[in-house]
Amino acid sequence: MHIGVLQVEITITDAMSLKDKRRVVLSLKDRIRNGHNVSVAEVGGLDEHRRAVLGVAMVGNDQRHIQSELDTIMDLFKTVVAVSVLDWQIDYL
Repeated sequence: MHIGVLQVEITITDAMSLKDKRRVVLSLKDRIRNGHNVSVAEVGGLDEHRRAVLGVAMVGNDQRHIQSELDTIMDLFKTVVAVSVLDWQIDYL
């Protein structure tokens, strides 16, 4: 069994309130969940209206497949106009 964890720190440039931020984060989480068989949650920056840290986890029997999926999800973050990626890392357990 292999576990892949992606942690992404993003900034939401147009967010003027927590409500604006949560709308963008919820939309992003839904897109990730619907397109991939992963768990995703906001794990940091909860009270900051322009910053969020998202955690994405995937469990499988092939580490190459997990790596490919997490790389694809990372590419998704880079295509969202309202979001800028500040930092990210992938860990395998």
